[in-house]
Amino acid sequence: MTKTFYVTTPIYYVNAEPHIGHAYTTINADFLARWHRLDGYDTFFLTGTDEHGEKIAQAAARAGKAPQQFVDEVSAKFKKAWEILHISYDDFIRTTEPRHKKVVQRYLQEIYDRGDIYYGEYEGLYCVGCERFLTEKELVDGKCPDHGVEPEPRREGNYFFKMEKYRAWLRDHINKNPDFIRPERYRNEVLSILSEPIGDLSISRPKSRVSWGIELPWDPDHVTYVWFDALLNYISALGYPDGERYKKYWPAAQHMIGKDILKTHAVFWPTMLKAGEVEVYKHLNVGGHLLAEGRKMSKSLGNVIDPFEWSEKYGPDAVRYYLLKETPYGLDGVVSEEGLIERYNADLANDLGNLLQRVRTMVLKYREGVLHRREPGPGEAEVVAAAEGLVGKVRGYVRELRFNQALEEVLQFVRLLNRYVNERAPWKIKDPEDLDRVLYTVVDGLRMAAVLLEPAMPVKMAELRAALGLGELSVADVEGWGGLPDGHRLPEEAPILFPKVEGEKKQAKGPAAKTAKKDEAATIAYDDFAKLDLRVARVKSVEKHPNADRLLVIKLDVGGEERTVVGGLAAHYKPEELVGKKVVLLANLKPRKLRGVVSHGMLLAAEGADGTLALLQPDREVESGSKIS
Repeated sequence: MTKTFYVTTPIYYVNAEPHIGHAYTTINADFLARWHRLDGYDTFFLTGTDEHGEKIAQAAARAGKAPQQFVDEVSAKFKKAWEILHISYDDFIRTTEPRHKKVVQRYLQEIYDRGDIYYGEYEGLYCVGCERFLTEKELVDGKCPDHGVEPEPRREGNYFFKMEKYRAWLRDHINKNPDFIRPERYRNEVLSILSEPIGDLSISRPKSRVSWGIELPWDPDHVTYVWFDALLNYISALGYPDGERYKKYWPAAQHMIGKDILKTHAVFWPTMLKAGEVEVYKHLNVGGHLLAEGRKMSKSLGNVIDPFEWSEKYGPDAVRYYLLKETPYGLDGVVSEEGLIERYNADLANDLGNLLQRVRTMVLKYREGVLHRREPGPGEAEVVAAAEGLVGKVRGYVRELRFNQALEEVLQFVRLLNRYVNERAPWKIKDPEDLDRVLYTVVDGLRMAAVLLEPAMPVKMAELRAALGLGELSVADVEGWGGLPDGHRLPEEAPILFPKVEGEKKQAKGPAAKTAKKDEAATIAYDDFAKLDLRVARVKSVEKHPNADRLLVIKLDVGGEERTVVGGLAAHYKPEELVGKKVVLLANLKPRKLRGVVSHGMLLAAEGADGTLALLQPDREVESGSKIS
């Protein structure tokens, strides 16, 4: 029986050009698509652009262009961006295409005919950036939390989708299918939304106000609300309802999104599918945000990162590897050019590239480029054992969306090969058979690494295989040790795989810190104490750190602002013991990464004589966010 896999990115809104957030989500989706193809799945990978709505019309007007011309130009930039980053999509859907419009109008008509769409008057606060009405509860200081502007009051007649009708069904579906929304923290967030009425969804806009959209089939004076248009791309691209691709791939569908569009994909979309009597998708995979200098990127802060500029300097595969390796999927992560250079030099230039260069030199020098297969001896036991279990471990991490751990597992194997070379010292071996055994073992290990790293670095791993005299390989080809035939020949020439990058050296500033006497704290001025921003925070959720047993990842409510803090509390508190507690947060501590997860602050705790930690807590009820002085 053929295994199928269908993965999608969001279709990106073309009111602005592609940026690193788009690149991050798309690279994660591409990693999954490439992995599943290598692992024997019949795979379909969809991306594209969302091209209707009020924001698009306004952006086109500002650019002095007709909407269609504007979206044509920006959509082309997305295609070019994905070409630069080696994105292997099978289809690129545009919502202005006739094939998509046809499906949208058909689907709307079907739901309308079933009685799940009605006309009504609505008055509320409308955010143009979100292209939807916001509730008072969603506002922060009277402003949209995503766009930082006050929504404008509007009253107009729209068509509404009976979304509330499906709330109980969706809640039950999520509870019965725990991995429907991944990671778990986002599943809990959606269940919280569904714990109270969600209301019905306005799904049209008067054409007199918003003309750039798909007309409702039963009322041409209204156009479709942008999300009720855009979300349907996931089935329109497959030829819903009768297309062969739809029948084959839709049952295996999983979406990759950023957490800022969680509600639309976890609430709007499944209720739309249920109303249309369509099977819901298999998984919703939710990624975090990439941060620069510990803050969300914005042009006003001047901290926006251009991944395509990085690609020109260091190569697109290095950018892909860094973004996948640096941040556990689902969590926010801090990225920087310095971090990329450090990761590139350590993992790629030193560990992987240097090993390839060393072993090629030895095979060409000692064996004229020819490998002779010898059965492993006691000295190869550790390498062979690691090789036999490697594919299973990587496959498991990919299944759990732990892409950084999957890559780390392969790099640990590469580091093991480096230690093996250093310990066995082939340049000192006198026995020809033993020398053959060592050289064969290292090259065979690199063969495995080349396949398992290919989803992250497709071009560079093709170069690595070429340097080893190999063609295309699948995961099945590297299920264990010993896949190279006796007499395999390496090519005489091969370029350096990862030339080392020299970053700018930064000089330390300010006087060196003085070491205080043991158990004696230095005195500080009041002005120094006043620099500490100490706040009361409420623990919203706690999870075990994905990469460290002693650490907990703690989500905090700090007066309406959500913070993630990583603390070494696992030995002192169970996660469920912390939820709901009021704690003391040092809020203006510089963000730091702890085993791959960025911590935005530090919780204050006292340490007993026996080493037990006790979190500091206010002795009476105070609001989250209250300042401590």
